[in-house]
Amino acid sequence: MTTTAAPLAPPPPPPVKAPLAARARERIRSLTPFRVVTGLVVLVFALLVLYTLGTVVFRLFFPDGGFSLAPFRLAFTQPGIGKVILNTVIIVASSGVLALVVGSLLAWISERTDARLRPIAALLPVVPFLLPPIGGAIGWTVLLSDNAGYLNVILRWLLDHVGVHLESGPFNIYSWYGMIILYTLYQIPFAFMLVSAGLSSIDPQLEEAARVSGYGKLKTLRKVTLPALKPSIGGAGLLMVWFGFSLFAVPVIIGPRSGIEVLAVRIVNLLTFSYPAQIEPAVGLASVLVLFVGAAWYFQGRILRSGRNAAVGGKGRRAAPQKLGIWRRPAQALLLLYPVLTLVLPVIAFLIVALTGYWSANVRWDNTSFKMFETVIFKNFQTQLALKTSVILALVGATIGIVAATLIALYLRRAGRIRGRFVDAVIKLPAIFSPIVVGVAFILSVGGTPLNLSGTFLILLLAYLVLFIPQGTVTADAAAAQIAPELIEAARLSGASENRILRRIQLPLMLPSLAAGWSLMFVWMVGELNASALLAGAGTQVIGFQLLDIVTSGTLGVLSALVLLLTVVNLIIIGLSALLTRSRVFTGVRTVT
Repeated sequence: MTTTAAPLAPPPPPPVKAPLAARARERIRSLTPFRVVTGLVVLVFALLVLYTLGTVVFRLFFPDGGFSLAPFRLAFTQPGIGKVILNTVIIVASSGVLALVVGSLLAWISERTDARLRPIAALLPVVPFLLPPIGGAIGWTVLLSDNAGYLNVILRWLLDHVGVHLESGPFNIYSWYGMIILYTLYQIPFAFMLVSAGLSSIDPQLEEAARVSGYGKLKTLRKVTLPALKPSIGGAGLLMVWFGFSLFAVPVIIGPRSGIEVLAVRIVNLLTFSYPAQIEPAVGLASVLVLFVGAAWYFQGRILRSGRNAAVGGKGRRAAPQKLGIWRRPAQALLLLYPVLTLVLPVIAFLIVALTGYWSANVRWDNTSFKMFETVIFKNFQTQLALKTSVILALVGATIGIVAATLIALYLRRAGRIRGRFVDAVIKLPAIFSPIVVGVAFILSVGGTPLNLSGTFLILLLAYLVLFIPQGTVTADAAAAQIAPELIEAARLSGASENRILRRIQLPLMLPSLAAGWSLMFVWMVGELNASALLAGAGTQVIGFQLLDIVTSGTLGVLSALVLLLTVVNLIIIGLSALLTRSRVFTGVRTVT
């Protein structure tokens, strides 16, 4: 018997690609209200960034209609520019490493041990910014100036009693270590904020399973905890690079007397203290910031896209605190030391100066009065207007900013690789420019005809959003990266809409990080110094502009009273926000039904 082989089935025809019009209709049908709103927010902010910064770049590189490399030549032939760049790299790198170590240690104590102090932990991310950075820098010069610093006076008095006689010192804030310590103090909140949020979001069962499997504490930390914290550490590193390279208030106060110049001060000097303003070399020097911040952004993006990140699941259960035993009190003292150094001591120094009306090593306590506070609060109309304008700007700007940053972060999570990278680069583009350059960009793009926004509330608000949206998106990126994709997919399979997933899963898990991001955006905006000096008008005076004016006039008593008043406002608003949003009811995930 013979068998006949069945004829081979013909190969399936290639899939027919739908016509372009059909694909377009399918895309339109798949749009949801949430996706439409998110897309519009991304489009508006991307166009705002590209238009404003593109205007100043175009006028810089095409001043007469032809391309020119003169800005780079003028920038890199600046006197001593190599030393300025080296100084900046040393300060930012050393302070960043110190801040990451100290901030992570404080976050671990606060989130994972029995030494946690909830009120301190709630406020610690914004403690150093309750004082405007320029106020904090001046406060530490009052404390640790070589001759008249209050702490140095006390230390010399104590040393005299043990037979050590000093004419000055023993510390001097006008030094390398003084500059690095102040940079570190202002960068610790970035590490604490994101690492703390990451630790609170990690499912404790991951670490418990590792310990049950025989892993010790160090191996569990290396194999489980640190991989889960990679998005938070990457976000903190990027924020510290941004902030470190653009920080102006500390080096402009400490740098001249210590002989240490950094890029931010050189750029600001070229734009504000040169006549006419040297825009071309200033923006040329910003290309150096492009290299360093671009590298940090690239590595942070790789961390977020890494497949080894442990992500949060749906349990929402807090890890059992580790008992520190005899180290509990020292750990709590370390948590308390940070706000003492960044807020309490400078506030005490300002209070003494405000009550006496002047700064001197010999304080006359019988000559104290509230005259400076009376002048600032009741007699100085410009100060009142500036404080009111700054607070309203910060409240509106921080709220719009963190909402937009959240929508942008969620958009980037589902965007394609190329499109996502492009949008992410555009939104973060302002971070590589000095705030003064951003101010110049807004003056050139929307300050004149046809919009004529110069000196208005709107131009300040738009400039603040462009300046601080990049930092907000880093916070939102890190918060979104902690959510496991499987959790979102499970909710979709159960029939939940995107709006319901956002409301029931994503926002509750992201809220602690977003609240901290809102707080930071508020204090950054309320004390903003650089762009405000260019954009504020007669009817829109802001605190940053007022402080700059007072510093140049040398009226330290008035400045001290104004800084203390602003600190009280910051403490009230940010304290209420932190206490409300730290409630654990927001961090759990409710069942999606």
